[in-house]
This record gives sequence, structure tokens and C-alpha cells, in this order.
Amino acid sequence: MIEIHNLQKSYNGVTILKDINLTIQDGEIYGLVGRSGAGKSTLLRCINGLESYDSGSLKVDRFDIKQHNENEIRHFRKNIGMIFQHFSLMERKTVYQNVALPMKCWGYSRTDTDKRVRELLKVVELEEKINDKPRMLSGGQKQRVAIARALSLNPKILLCDEATSALDPKTTQSILALLEKINKTFHIAVVIVTHQMSVVRKICHKVSILENGKISASGTVSKVFLEQPQSLKNLLGEEEDELILGGGKTIKITYAESGDNNRILSDMARELNVGFSLSGAKLERYRDAVLGAIVLTVDDERIADIGQYLTERGVSWEVLSND
Repeated sequence: MIEIHNLQKSYNGVTILKDINLTIQDGEIYGLVGRSGAGKSTLLRCINGLESYDSGSLKVDRFDIKQHNENEIRHFRKNIGMIFQHFSLMERKTVYQNVALPMKCWGYSRTDTDKRVRELLKVVELEEKINDKPRMLSGGQKQRVAIARALSLNPKILLCDEATSALDPKTTQSILALLEKINKTFHIAVVIVTHQMSVVRKICHKVSILENGKISASGTVSKVFLEQPQSLKNLLGEEEDELILGGGKTIKITYAESGDNNRILSDMARELNVGFSLSGAKLERYRDAVLGAIVLTVDDERIADIGQYLTERGVSWEVLSND
């Protein structure tokens, strides 16, 4: 578990991180998003002890980084793997040697190293590339090698700093699928710094939005994207959609499709014998659900019936102004 309380960080008198409070549970895939300069990567580097901080506390499995010396922090880092945007592989070494390097540095036996490297190359599906050098690999394959290397010491946490930013969309999807597989197989927490909202929507359980060095919104991915806090709108750079409001009442339904309500509108129309017109909709897929908002125009006298129907089924709704 990662526990951060009132963390402060500054460079040359300029505040980089302010009042950061964050808890990441074991086994979660957690997204840290924000514009360039928001403090995402700095926070990630604080978590693995590569950056110091001015005040507050940061504990990883009760290990408070600020309370330990360099040698203790070095041993602590064995529990944290990290992958980067540009792979950081050693070009003169083979795939095998790149993955084995952390174990060699820590004095593991050849037998244990060989067994672990071959296991990990099977996990990342690169067994046939074991003797190749990085120049012979595609971008996606290089990132798979980097992931295998990050897992070589059996870490409890995997930190990803813009790990898919240099990849094309198809390769990005394959790397995200691999990270999900690793999360489920090893029950390892994955913390992802990204500016790609598609990454958050695809695999993250929870997300925090950083804005000017502060966490401006946090929660499950579904909660944050359904509530649409101003910081999310600022990040996406989206304006409110203009709706055509006609006669009757216009209601906005906050929509989360699941097995229980994926036919909510058609069921409502049939059961209540009510008609409505669609004024607007914005739906996107987040992990295994479809989330978003649907705006309907209905007759004034049916508002109470529709509202009761939606409320009883746990669907959030509100009446929009027609002024």
C-alpha cells in the first residue's frame, strides 16, 4: 500500500507538489493524469525515492522514505519496478542480458537468474527474441523487454512513467493488455503516469487529476468521469455541448451501462408507456462499462413518473433548465 499525507515538494522556491494526499491499495491500477508540468512524474519519482520531498509523509508498505538513509532506500527500491517512455535498454546487450541486469547487480545466482529471465520472457511473449539486441526489436517489443526487466526482482509495485506515449495505438493496446495481465497474475499494484485519457479509460481502477501541483479530483474512474469535475474538463479541453431544447422538460441521465441497466431507456419506455426525444448524448467505454450522459426531452406531466422509475433503479438524473 502507498500512503501519502500532506506531501510538499519545491524546487528553488517554486512549489511543485502541494498538500498531496493519496492512498493506493495493493493490487490496484492507479492513474495519475494532468497537463505537462502538473507534477505527475515528480510524484512518481518521490514514490520510488529518486526525489526527496520537503514535508509530509510518504509510506510504501509502512516504509517512510524520508526516515531512511540512502543504503536503506536502495534496498527498498528492490520492491518497486519502473518503466519509462523511451525504454532505457542497453543497446549492446541482448534481451536476456537486459532482463537479467538487475539480478546480476544484486548478486543473484546464475541458476536463479536464468530461471527468472526465461519465466518473464514467457510472460511478455518474447521467448523467441531472447538473444536479439534492442536494435532488432520494434517499439512495442522494447517496452515488453523493459517490463520484464522491471519485474525481475519480484517488485510489489510497478511504476509506469508515460510508458505508452511513444507507441502507436495498436501497440499501446497490447502493452495495456500486458499490464492488466501482470496486475492480475502477480497481484502487483500498477501506478500509471499518463496524459492519454484512453489509457485511464482502458485499464485504471482509480485516477487522480493533478492541476498546478495539487490533486484536484480523485476517485474511481467511473466516479470521476461521470461527475465531470472542472479539472477533468480543463484537462480534456472540452466545452459543454449545445443542446436543442424544445417543448417539455429536458432531463439529463448520468449513465453507467451494466448488466442491470443496459436497456434502461427501452425498458422505461415500454413499462411506463412514455415517449421521449433524444436531445444529446455522450457515451464512452471505461474498462468493462459504458459511462456518460444522455439528455432526453419528455412531456412535463411525465417527469414525476420517469424520475421515480430512474431513482428506484439507482440511476442519477436531473432536470435541466429550458430557459
